[in-house]
Amino acid sequence: MKQKLIGMLLPLHFLSVLFGVLTTLVLVQAQDQSGFISIDCGLPQKSSYSETSTGISYISDAKFIDSGVSKRILPTSNTVLQQLEYVRSFPSGVKNCYKIDVTNGTKYLIRASFYYGNYDDLNEPPQFDLHFGPNVWDTVKFTNLSRMTIKEIIYTPSLDYIQPCLVNTGKGTPFISAIELRTLDNKAYVTYAAKSSVLSYFFRFDLGSITNLEYRYKDDVLDRIWYAFEWNEMKRISTKDDILIQNIYKPPAVVMSTAVTPVNASAPIQFSFDAVNVNDQYYIYLHITEFENLAANESRSFNITVNGILMYGPEIPVYRSVDSIFSTIPLTGATKYIFTLSKTDNSTLPPILNAVEVYKVKNFSQSETQQDDVDTMRNIKKAYGVARNWQGDPCGPVNYMWEGLNCSLDGNNIPRITSLNLSSSGLTGEISSSISKLTMLQYLDLSNNSLNGSLPDFLMQLRSLKVLNLGKNNLTGLVPSGLLERSKTGSLSLSVDDDNLDPCMTESCKKKNIAVPLVASFSALAVILLISLGFWLFRKQKRQKAVVTPSNSKKRSSMKSKHQKFSYTEIVNITDNFKTIIGEGGFGKVYFGTLQDQTQVAVKRLSPSSMQGYNEFQSEAQLLMIVHHRNLVSLLGYCDETEIKALIYEYMAKGNLQQHLLGIALKFFGEGGIIINKDTPTNILQVSYMRFEVCPLTIQSQALTYR
Repeated sequence: MKQKLIGMLLPLHFLSVLFGVLTTLVLVQAQDQSGFISIDCGLPQKSSYSETSTGISYISDAKFIDSGVSKRILPTSNTVLQQLEYVRSFPSGVKNCYKIDVTNGTKYLIRASFYYGNYDDLNEPPQFDLHFGPNVWDTVKFTNLSRMTIKEIIYTPSLDYIQPCLVNTGKGTPFISAIELRTLDNKAYVTYAAKSSVLSYFFRFDLGSITNLEYRYKDDVLDRIWYAFEWNEMKRISTKDDILIQNIYKPPAVVMSTAVTPVNASAPIQFSFDAVNVNDQYYIYLHITEFENLAANESRSFNITVNGILMYGPEIPVYRSVDSIFSTIPLTGATKYIFTLSKTDNSTLPPILNAVEVYKVKNFSQSETQQDDVDTMRNIKKAYGVARNWQGDPCGPVNYMWEGLNCSLDGNNIPRITSLNLSSSGLTGEISSSISKLTMLQYLDLSNNSLNGSLPDFLMQLRSLKVLNLGKNNLTGLVPSGLLERSKTGSLSLSVDDDNLDPCMTESCKKKNIAVPLVASFSALAVILLISLGFWLFRKQKRQKAVVTPSNSKKRSSMKSKHQKFSYTEIVNITDNFKTIIGEGGFGKVYFGTLQDQTQVAVKRLSPSSMQGYNEFQSEAQLLMIVHHRNLVSLLGYCDETEIKALIYEYMAKGNLQQHLLGIALKFFGEGGIIINKDTPTNILQVSYMRFEVCPLTIQSQALTYR
């Protein structure tokens, strides 16, 4: 066991910190609170004060948290610090969190204080957990009811806020007395372990104290709390000389003006502590100063060992100046650590030690949830007034993930929100656009609420979405085509069973639409309008019967009739060499033309490459040759020269039926309410060659079809 222990301790190195550039006399140490955030938890809203014994300015915690109740400790004969007179208690909710703005990248000493004081008149102090964002900080237990319990870490936040949380573990109601933040030099208290490591206070002692008092601000400009250590085996010594604080750790001068040294000048200074777990990691900081102005024949030098292994030495203290000696890598691998300061062979004086700090390494390995996801969830909570205890980090710790959420937690990447279930949450209004910012969302359930309005296109931006449940709401309009397409391919499970939503499941609707936003009420009105128009025209047509003449010619090579026949040369002249195109169908293009008598005509030319187009072309020509009606455009002539086929119609200068109906609809319903399937050929409507007073119409899917 000894060999194993030595092998683990050999890599340890210690540094002596001697920063002589910054020298500050003890009597003129900085006394400002520029880096302080001091919060009295439970203090009435908008209240503040300057604490009498320290001069520290405290403010109410009301603006940092929106849960909990304020309580005041019961009067006792014990005198307590002013910041401990109130507590904030959390009888409701499993996890309740503060949100405190900080400067990211700045190192802070963060201290949470708890003083029970029988505030609830139960005389039963609780036990609960303390979290820090998505990580577990510590468990709060009370062993001495006459003293406050503190939890303290040294931490550099990566975000511009921190979130200390109190968690109810079923052992009483959590509460807190004060939260204090103090900025530190970023070069101080450096951890050389994992990047996610933070330092948690283990102990901090004023070893040579002759007053047995606790020291903090203003004696300590960083407001660390130094406890007196009763070390009867050691000799206490002190000085009234000024001590020069020469390093970034800035131990208080009042602490550095006392020290311990062995009663027997040849004996060592020795102290120890037990590790909580053999795998735990610790950092130690030893603060040393020389009291005596040594004579030429005097010297003080000593070596520092841990568990018998040399860590640093020889240490030669400097008169009235502070050395801070610390480990560059953590102590680990032992259940007990024994520190020994032994004088060297040529030293005439024994070792000396003024103060010691020990910190335990905590691994805050879980990263905070991706910031955009956090901001989005807060916006959703605000937009809908979600009545859920959403506090702290949404994704962590894992056992305390926000209700209705699931997250990706692979340990290597920043957590992302992948599932949001707000079913039966009393949501009202439209679907919030904030949801589109949850870009990694795979499951979204907004069912059984009172959401209204149209189904927004931005849901198509959620490319990772696999399940979308929008049933039992008051949504209207069409389902976006992108969602339908993904539902059709099986990549999205889509539930939209609202009566007012058109799931658009017919074959014609599955094709992409030019204009998607159709309001259901408009659809109904449009159908009524067109059916009424068709019925009126049908009755009118019955009174005006068309004259139909039998036709005996159905051969492709001949379209002889009583209509004027034009040559190809004449067609070229009429259309000014096919200059102006006014339409196009499945058989070919339609050109504007002018006859010799200045009659304006429309010339439909058959495309030579279209066999199917010729059939349509021939059917249309034969129909219009035998059917005559004032509601139909007149066929004025034709061209039939081998492969050159053309029909000459009366030109409709005021537009066709499609254009007139569209104009009427826009006048009544405005733009954006018409759906025209882009894949429906215009010539199927046959409206290019109809007058406005046409024969009956029917509604087929979303296109007008000539009957």
